[in-house]
Amino acid sequence: MAQLSDDAFAFGSELIPVEEARRAMAERVSAVVETDEVSLIEVDGRVLAKPLVAPIDLPNFDNSAVDGYAVQFASLATSGETILPVAGRLAAGQTPPAAPVGAAVRIFTGAPMPQNFDTVFMQEDCRELGDGRVALPQGLEKGANCRPRGEDIARGETALAAGRRLGPRDIALAAALGADRLPVRRKLRIAVFSTGDEIVSPGEELPPAGLYDSNRFALQVLLRRLKCDVTDLGILRDKRGEVSKALASAARDHDAIITSGGVSTGEEDHVRAAMSEAGSLAFWRLAIKPGRPVAMGVVQGTPLIGLPGNPVAVFVTFAYVVRPLLAALSGEVLEPAHALAVIADFHYRKKKGRREYVRVSLVQDQSAGTLARKYPVDGAGVLTSLTATDGLVELPENITEVQRGDRVNFIDYRLLQ
Repeated sequence: MAQLSDDAFAFGSELIPVEEARRAMAERVSAVVETDEVSLIEVDGRVLAKPLVAPIDLPNFDNSAVDGYAVQFASLATSGETILPVAGRLAAGQTPPAAPVGAAVRIFTGAPMPQNFDTVFMQEDCRELGDGRVALPQGLEKGANCRPRGEDIARGETALAAGRRLGPRDIALAAALGADRLPVRRKLRIAVFSTGDEIVSPGEELPPAGLYDSNRFALQVLLRRLKCDVTDLGILRDKRGEVSKALASAARDHDAIITSGGVSTGEEDHVRAAMSEAGSLAFWRLAIKPGRPVAMGVVQGTPLIGLPGNPVAVFVTFAYVVRPLLAALSGEVLEPAHALAVIADFHYRKKKGRREYVRVSLVQDQSAGTLARKYPVDGAGVLTSLTATDGLVELPENITEVQRGDRVNFIDYRLLQ
């Protein structure tokens, strides 16, 4: 389990900039030390614990990149066609025969190059003369269509760095290097619960003033996609003592606790107070919209993040607050979501000093290019503003207004999950 001091996230200001909170988590949270050896077929989404160093050259022999004819470049005429006898045939997986100087070898993609042969002509550029000879055109450079040993990666080089969250591309490289298992950080154990007297789980009878709990399910899916082991603690009612007891209990055997609801300033918002009662509260207001009332603290050495109750705010703050915490806990080197420059098809005003995320759809305009069209309803409780749009326009702290036609940064939802 993570064991942090109560003041691990102590901040000096009341409204915390997003980057300051992210930096604090990266600097002050230690990764879990336990690792697992996992087969390649099961390693997708896990975090590599140790670098994978190439045990062989890739490819581990010179080979042909095309179907055609392999030759020694020195055998080619300096001008005009070169006519050479065909000394043999070589397919992928075969051992190359000894080939004489001044001859060509019929070769196929992936086949090893005969010794001292260094160039390959594509078969469609050649003319077979029907008498065991082939005519080769002029103009090809030495080494053409040949994949040299170690071209992809050389033996001893780092193929995959520690801290990388593995995906299909990484698994393909590991397999090509002969690895059948990889060392990865163990799965994080995360506790999740919602709070509120007004919410019920889907499938239950909905009271007249009730709402179905969507946050707990969205959070569990987001966490499972990151290969966390998730404990669903259900819904806690708006009773401070009950919330405090649940936080303390969850802290004993989880790496982190994620809650939603109960972190604002209302009389029935008890998570923030319970966090202080069971451990320590580091901050509870973040300079972000949607999602300002985000609480972070430590309970019995375990980090806890209390997210807002509104579902859109939960999605945004998970991406920009919870995700960095999980990266720090799992030893992941978190890559930033790469933004796409698009043209704003909307006018928008915002406060200085706060980072805002605007839900938009992308549309193609023949003359202007890719436009970002704002969803008409801003509310942080409007779930359709997520399902009916493509991503977020990120407006940094120094921006106060966006005019139609301005260039803005767009981040696809798929990069945030």
